[in-house]
Amino acid sequence: MKTAPLGPLGPVSRLTLGGGGIGQVWGETSREESAATLRAAVAGGIDLIDTAPMYGSCEAIIGETFAGVLPEGVKITSKCDLGSPPPGQTAQRLEAALSASLEAMRLKRIDLYFLHSNIAPDDYAYAHGDARRDAFSTRWSLYVDEVVPAFERLKAQGRIGAWGVTGIGVPRSILDAFAHAPAPDVAQVIANLMDSAGGIRRFAEPAAPRTILAAAKARGIGVMGIRAVQAGALTAGFDRTLSPNHPDAKDYERAGPFRDLCARWGEDPALVAHRYALSIPGVDTVVLGVKNRAELDQALDAEAAGPLSATEMAEIDRLGLALS
Repeated sequence: MKTAPLGPLGPVSRLTLGGGGIGQVWGETSREESAATLRAAVAGGIDLIDTAPMYGSCEAIIGETFAGVLPEGVKITSKCDLGSPPPGQTAQRLEAALSASLEAMRLKRIDLYFLHSNIAPDDYAYAHGDARRDAFSTRWSLYVDEVVPAFERLKAQGRIGAWGVTGIGVPRSILDAFAHAPAPDVAQVIANLMDSAGGIRRFAEPAAPRTILAAAKARGIGVMGIRAVQAGALTAGFDRTLSPNHPDAKDYERAGPFRDLCARWGEDPALVAHRYALSIPGVDTVVLGVKNRAELDQALDAEAAGPLSATEMAEIDRLGLALS
């Protein structure tokens, strides 16, 4: 497996195993198959595992599978869906969430800890779910005054190796976070051929993932590409039931021309979508949402096949599916 530098973590595998699949966020799987997928990923050359408490049982499965001793060279991330707690409570909540994740995985430290909630200006009004904004969004003043210092303390204590942000918040706030000192070490950024965050986008303005990616790279921030198959919208078919009005279902319908193109090429859409994400300049590693060894094998095949050609990338882009 090829590698690329990911900020202070140094070289990591071009594919990262995401915890959503093994935690059954992306459809049903068994605990035994999740553990087997973890082992197969490491055997296949993946050395970064991206977890979170909100990914079902994934952290507990990691603890059970590796019994507190990670395979040599394997690095671990986790996240905190902090929101906007009352002033003065941020550090406590970040530390409590980290402690719970470490206990579940039977570890003493993790390599990378993410603020997973949206970042937005203090006076921002979301287009979707604004009444609940403090549950899913971190206000800018809280980010600057409490989140960043708390992350820096956790680094100094040796409980985390680095910290980052999930770059799906209000674009101008993500760019402000990159410019603020200290800046995140790593950012998770939407990396798919539709430039779509689907159901996790709550604001009305363009998401601008390519602008965010370029800004991260310009400042030396590592980039983990997420949602390569846009929650299943860029695969041959969903393996979970969605309302026709769900943003991911609407993306699936909109992606029909992409599936037609893949059919003409004689390729599986998910494989091509993963190759596309791996071909986006500046993406250091692509986070997989696989939930079993069959899906993992396909992703490993996509990485082994290498980047798409410039001609293939251009043919996909000419479909006009990108939102930005």
